[in-house]
Formats: sequence, structure tokens, C-alpha cells
Amino acid sequence: MHEAHDALGKRLRELRRQAGMSGRQLAESLAWPPSKVSKLENGRQTPTDDDIRGWTRSTGKEGQTEALLASLHTLEVQHAEWQRQLKTGLKPHQQEITDLDARTRLFRGFESTFVPGLLQTTEYARARFAQSITVFKVRNDINEAVAARMRRQEVLYRPDKRFHFVLTEAALRYRLCPPGVMLGQLDRLVALSALPNVKLGIIGFEAAYVVAPAHGFWLLDNDRVMVETFSAELNLAQPQELALYSSIFDSLAAVASYGRSARAIINRVVSDLAPDAPEDGE
Repeated sequence: MHEAHDALGKRLRELRRQAGMSGRQLAESLAWPPSKVSKLENGRQTPTDDDIRGWTRSTGKEGQTEALLASLHTLEVQHAEWQRQLKTGLKPHQQEITDLDARTRLFRGFESTFVPGLLQTTEYARARFAQSITVFKVRNDINEAVAARMRRQEVLYRPDKRFHFVLTEAALRYRLCPPGVMLGQLDRLVALSALPNVKLGIIGFEAAYVVAPAHGFWLLDNDRVMVETFSAELNLAQPQELALYSSIFDSLAAVASYGRSARAIINRVVSDLAPDAPEDGE
């Protein structure tokens, strides 16, 4: 959080210096006390929207206004630490995401290591939440969290929503749950890919990448990029970040297989996994 304030302050300082203005000159042009410029540039005070607009106007950098406002508006959510988000359990975070889902019309998601929450079966979701409890040592409310995630999936059946998922074949093969659970998950992927508003792409091992599948991410409309790391959820909203991730998503989607070809990759994984799954009744 402190780093985000510092970064915004440094950008403001750069604009002032590019304009050839001293801190005192900028303060006088805005009728501010000189100390305010110093506090804003050093991250000791959070600017208001009007502060940003006045700064860019006085420095002749009004073309930077929207990018700076985007930085300001995402300060609180830009780096949301999991320990803080999950301190009351797993379910509350699922409810927060549900609210975000309700506002989003176009979902574009890329995952390289696991099946995304909106496509998960109950048992696969349970395995993912169990990992979160192990890693973050938070309260065990798996049953409530799973139920909340399953309710989230109702958004898939909304005709006013569109979804484009791109997964790597590796995400279908990683042993993040028992083989039997993964087989059920693969069957679920095939079923959901038939929904009219869902586009599911699978990047097979034989595909030639233009951009490396470095990490998963989500594009929500053209407003936000969400990236999950081990320690935090990053929410990015800079215009240049949105453009970059949109371009990367397009590159990954372009080498994915869809329809019958995607199902062929899934079925290939099923064939390899089936011998390791227990027979019914065992």
C-alpha cells in the first residue's frame, strides 16, 4: 500500500520536473501551501481527484489525467493481501467477487495452472479451498465457501453475460486433487463449453506460444485486470495495463483450440487420467 502511494507521488514529481517548475511555483499556481506538494510527491498525503486535475493542468500534462486518476482510484484495492482478505474466512471473499461479477458483462480469463472458479465442480473447489486454508492458516469455512462459489456460477446462465476462458493443457493435468475429482471436473468443462455465451479455448502442449503463459489473469470488461499471486490479489486499472493484458489475452486465445479440437484435448487428458482413478465402489 505504501509502495503504491510512493509510485503515484513519483509520477506527480516527474510531471512537475518535466514542466520545469519548482515545488513552490506549482503550489503558488494552485494556491496551495508549499508543504502540500512535498507531501503528495513523497506519498505522505493522498491526493483528491481535484488535486490530480489541478496538477496536470498546471504542468501542461492534462493527457496524463485519466491514467493518474485510475492509479488513485485503485490505491485501496491495487494490492489486496490474502491474509487481510481472508482473515474472517473464505466465504466473505467469494461474496465480494459475486458483487463484482454482477457488474461485469464481459469476462476474459486465462489460467495456466488450475481451472477457474466459475468452471469448478464442487469437489474441485473444495480441494482448492483446502489449499488456501493450508497456506494462509485461515478459518475453515470450506462448506460455506464452496456453496458461495457454486452460487456464483449462476452468472454463467445469464444471457447478458459473455465469457471467454483460455486454459493450458497443463492446467488440466496438474494433480491438484484426486484423479476421480479431476475426471469429474473435465466432464464439467465439456458440458459448460456448450453454453451459448461461453467460449472455451484449450492451449495444447503442441501449440507454439507467441507469449509465454507466465501467470493467470482476468480481464473484467475493459475496466480491471485481476492477477492472483501467492501473497495478494492485484487489481490493475491503468489504461496501459489494460491494453497490455488485453493484447496478451488475444495472443494466447489465438493459439488455443476451440470446439471439437478443444474437446479432443480434454478427452486426451481423460484417457491418460482414467487408469489412475478408482472404479465406482472401490
